[in-house]
Amino acid sequence: MADDDAGKLVGAAAGGDKEAWRTLVQRFSGLVWSITRAYHLSRADAADVSQTTWLRLAEHIGTIDNPDRVGAWLATAARRECLQNIRANARAVPTDDMTRLDHPTREDNPTEDEVLRAESEREQGLRAKALWQAVARLPLRCRQLLTILIASPPPSYAEVAAALDLPVGSIGPTRARCLQRLRQELAGCI
Repeated sequence: MADDDAGKLVGAAAGGDKEAWRTLVQRFSGLVWSITRAYHLSRADAADVSQTTWLRLAEHIGTIDNPDRVGAWLATAARRECLQNIRANARAVPTDDMTRLDHPTREDNPTEDEVLRAESEREQGLRAKALWQAVARLPLRCRQLLTILIASPPPSYAEVAAALDLPVGSIGPTRARCLQRLRQELAGCI
């Protein structure tokens, strides 16, 4: 989609066109979600921040200065909401959910298939944990870039550039350097 198409969608959505709004959400939800995950929020917090970002767009859709750059506007709003969430959670005191103790989740005698499935899930979990630990050791810019690029659907380079305030032409080379560093981090884990 061209930038002017995004501007037309914003104008139509501001005028009450529900289909234009759905198209905006479909087009940019991967970008917003990837930004929230780049801040290492829990899934629930990332979902809340994503939803709040869309609420902010709904509140301000008629007053956006440059509707053609709605992706950059959403990226900025998502980053601000992430930082606000992090500040709010820093003041929160976590407590344990006692209701989990009342409801056991496994039977006393698991079957062989359940044991094998649990072992496989544990191995996958360990690999995923090692990967995300290696990602966490990367510089912030690399963590943000790689997290945004794995969004589904993948954002365009123009959207990535807007989200991270990078020139479009530097995204590919920066991505290559970040992946090389990630390979080095993972090699240190093996």
